[in-house]
Amino acid sequence: MVRDVSASYRRAIIETVDHYCAWRPEASAIDALKSEGRWNNDWQASAELIRRHRARGDDVAPEPPFAELVRVFGEFYFGGDPEGDPSQWRGFIGAEPLLLQGTSFERLTASGIGWGFVSGAEPPSCRFVLETRLGLVNPPLIAMGDAPDKPNPQGLIQLASRLLAHGGGGELGPGAPPVAYLGDTVADVETVIQARAQRPGQRWLSLAVAPPHLARPGAEAARQRYEQALRAAGADRVLAHSADGLDTIEALLAAEGR
Repeated sequence: MVRDVSASYRRAIIETVDHYCAWRPEASAIDALKSEGRWNNDWQASAELIRRHRARGDDVAPEPPFAELVRVFGEFYFGGDPEGDPSQWRGFIGAEPLLLQGTSFERLTASGIGWGFVSGAEPPSCRFVLETRLGLVNPPLIAMGDAPDKPNPQGLIQLASRLLAHGGGGELGPGAPPVAYLGDTVADVETVIQARAQRPGQRWLSLAVAPPHLARPGAEAARQRYEQALRAAGADRVLAHSADGLDTIEALLAAEGR
């Protein structure tokens, strides 16, 4: 997890739902939805919140066409042409604090650890964060549209295979180094679980962390519930902060004999 999206993607969910329903879901409602492990795609999460609001009888308006919802969501999130000049974006994407720095990945490289990103976000959003803000040059990336949405493991398997081949390590399997994946949703954990099922000879490690908004004062109980959902989904390790991931990855991979 590289950025805090509580004031960007999550806010875009709230504003999109409000646009259609005149209802602003609480952060806890979004957390509960994400904990189901099915709603990693925020367009689909917005549509599902609208559907459930209508199912409760709270709204009689028809459900919006999905393509229209995607457009409205993008207006909130990007506030401009996603394929255009990022300096012209005026949306919530400008309110994403970074949780890691580019030097974090230099450290992994120096330790001989391959790295990359599997994201459910749109490619322009990913490139802006990774290349423009973190200063990474052509980072290995599987973004929305490059593979099926998580928890389908194909994106993770593709990236791991690419990194292994680039490092001259052959193919995924018993003789390959372990693969560790850090994410902040149940879908991220389940992606690793499904990768194990599809490539059982490979060692997969699931590292998980609660979203940053649950680290704020007064959110302790909600954070505990969220972390318990991550553990119940099968996370091997639940971290306190994304920045702890580097130390944890280095220690775990060393213990695994990478």
